[in-house]
Amino acid sequence: MDTAVSIQIVTGKFTSEEAVTQKMNQAFEAFQKVELACSRFSPDSELMSACQQVGVPVTVSPFLFEPLKFALEMAECTEGIFDPAIGKKMEDYGFNRHYLTGQSMKSPSAASVTYHDIVLDEQERTLCLLKPLVIDLGAVAKGFAIDLAAHELAEFEGFVVNAGGDLFAGGVNGIGEPWEIGIQHPERKEEVISTILLSDEAICTSGGYERKSTTTADIHHLIDPETGRSPKDWVSSSVIAPFAMMADAFSTASFLLGAAKGRELVEQASLQALLISSNLQFVRVGGI
Repeated sequence: MDTAVSIQIVTGKFTSEEAVTQKMNQAFEAFQKVELACSRFSPDSELMSACQQVGVPVTVSPFLFEPLKFALEMAECTEGIFDPAIGKKMEDYGFNRHYLTGQSMKSPSAASVTYHDIVLDEQERTLCLLKPLVIDLGAVAKGFAIDLAAHELAEFEGFVVNAGGDLFAGGVNGIGEPWEIGIQHPERKEEVISTILLSDEAICTSGGYERKSTTTADIHHLIDPETGRSPKDWVSSSVIAPFAMMADAFSTASFLLGAAKGRELVEQASLQALLISSNLQFVRVGGI
């Protein structure tokens, strides 16, 4: 997933080191399983293998089916501004290189594709592509992995699963208080621009400062599928939600939708958000 993953656990007096190690290993394994299923950068991932079979229903694992199902629901909810069918456009902008091997993906795709060309059958748990396209799950897969890891750690008094700043904070910290979480400054990477208190909630941040296109000026990894450009209303969108996959998807969607519609989306979902404009002004949504 091209990000560092860290886990912090608060244990009780009678928790054995063996139990902690076992649960922590299972939590880290969740990330490996999701990456093997959902990676757009590996030709042998479950996702990319399925994308090679057009017009044929392919049975997929829950590690692919569940995040893709949620991504398609978000696509409907945003009328296609959040669109998992954007993978080929991401490739064309240079977001196509595996972070470990350096291998580049060059995939076939029809000229015009949308999420409507991705069909899921919940009964049979199959995926069928109506046209050649590349699915991108970058806005849900990491959150899904965080949620799976958090499930493994639920028995502990407190824990934080942190994947590159997107995280779930469970229970309380070592002194019995909610976790204090910092939000990265959009312009100064080593600085925190704000802090919040979390307990049994997730926060995920989408920012235009994170990944820049290597082929096209003024393009980052958050792309409007209709215009092919990167929106400019926000430089950072942080969303708090009960689950990390939800926070992950809503932070991306609110960024893509821009000032008015992005804020409206968060409010309609009864979530909280800290949105930061290009001149570093804060917009707080939902009582954050």
